[in-house]
Amino acid sequence: MTRRHTLWQCTAMLVALLGFPAADPSAASTDGDARPVVDLLITGGTVYTGDDAPPFVGDVAVSGETIAYVGPDAVRRYRPKRLLDATNLIVAPGFIDAHTHPDSYIRSLDPGLRRNAPWLFQGVTTVMIGVDGGGTPDVADEKAHFERYHVGTNLVPYVGFGAVRERVLGQQARAPTEAELGRMRSLVAKAMCEGAVGLSTGLFYAPQSFATTAEVVAVAREAATRGGIYDTHQRDESSYTIGLLRSVDETLQIGREAGLPVHFAHIKALGVDVQGQAPQVISLINAARAAGQDVTADQYPWAASGSALEPSLLPRSAVAGGRASMLRRINDPNQLDRIRAEMRENLRRRGGAESLLLTASGFDWSGRTLAQMAASWRVDPIDAALRIIRATDTGGEVASFNMIEADIDLFMRQAWVVTSSDGSDGHPRQYATFPRKYAKYVLADGVITVGEFIRSSTGRTADIFKLDRRGYLRQGYSADIVVFDPGRYSPKADYVHPKVLSVGVSELLVNGRSAIHAGKLTTASAGRVLLRNPTPGSCP
Repeated sequence: MTRRHTLWQCTAMLVALLGFPAADPSAASTDGDARPVVDLLITGGTVYTGDDAPPFVGDVAVSGETIAYVGPDAVRRYRPKRLLDATNLIVAPGFIDAHTHPDSYIRSLDPGLRRNAPWLFQGVTTVMIGVDGGGTPDVADEKAHFERYHVGTNLVPYVGFGAVRERVLGQQARAPTEAELGRMRSLVAKAMCEGAVGLSTGLFYAPQSFATTAEVVAVAREAATRGGIYDTHQRDESSYTIGLLRSVDETLQIGREAGLPVHFAHIKALGVDVQGQAPQVISLINAARAAGQDVTADQYPWAASGSALEPSLLPRSAVAGGRASMLRRINDPNQLDRIRAEMRENLRRRGGAESLLLTASGFDWSGRTLAQMAASWRVDPIDAALRIIRATDTGGEVASFNMIEADIDLFMRQAWVVTSSDGSDGHPRQYATFPRKYAKYVLADGVITVGEFIRSSTGRTADIFKLDRRGYLRQGYSADIVVFDPGRYSPKADYVHPKVLSVGVSELLVNGRSAIHAGKLTTASAGRVLLRNPTPGSCP
């Protein structure tokens, strides 16, 4: 045995005792240097691995698309093609956004927009798509599309209850026949067999709001059979229909009866009638978890939700059948008085016209509240809302200030809650969610620690959605890595200026390729569509 092999064995034993993986001597170069060559070596950073372990000052080696090593003293173990000094910086797994609306970027004809820069500059490497019931059942076609037109972040697709229901029933406000329900179930089964992570619903939105609990359960069973998760924008986050607490009960019931894990999208207590009910919501979920049910949630760190005037103010009966039917109803004098009365009550729930900031760009009302536009037009706020709804189906986006900090803080502290942006056009959460959570709720308010921020944005999210070899800095895992400056990492977007990139990320790797280098966007579009393998034997 050569002296070099003896030294290698001693080193390997020491590394094993310390709990870090050893380098593979078979990868050594032939020029006399025994150290294996790696593509990138990140040295001297404060390393958070994505689990509950405390951080340590150490190194991360990347070879190709995977992590080769995480631990101390990597310079002595590896010869890097590229060396990155991360002294005084935080090194963590790339963040995972559990609920997103990035379509204007990832589906753009512009390859520059498809890099998905608003998320990359937050340190996000993976986003969930097809949320709120919108995910196409044609998952294989979706994957082929994104393989042809590359994007900057990894994508994890849902199949959407809304997309499936509309394909079978259109916008009709009725129950499906047995044959129609069978077609819906077949579409979900197909999507799950093609790799969807689960079934998403948006039961607050028409036409999904017309579905009964039993209908949702029947469709969700197809996802359950194939190992999927049930993700929901629940039927009521406020007091619109059945109320927040009954809606939580319904969501838990769907999970129990369909037999699959439940995940509450953007958990909140929305509006003046339910503000302060976070403890009751948490109690219901904790009781279900204690009884053995798999229940989790995601949350965005903003007091204003993002929506539009139509779903926020119009009654569900007014929007049945789609936009053309809705316009006929709101222009019908025989129906308008009733619609206006229900709109006034919904506006009260939302906190009044001052609480609705109109965020669509390029309109006279952009950046102004509904109250300001009503005053400018010298009309009632309801008439101002109707004027906007009639004028355009794309200009009614709003930031709705309807949550209180006590509820936000309490949800955020739960060990089963992870980070999401719900990032949609016109709301700053699309550009600034993860830095805002860090800057406000870690540094400024101390609601959670740095470790809890990273854990709830990485490994815990990967565990919930069973993302294969993602969410952790571990040997053999995909090299999705963020390096950020803890003193500079911060949001720059706000409600008036929602499209301003965040700062503080110095390096971001997606599947081993630098999407951000030295704080600047690269030309790489290295994202992948991450599919789930269905339960063995559950698909043809």
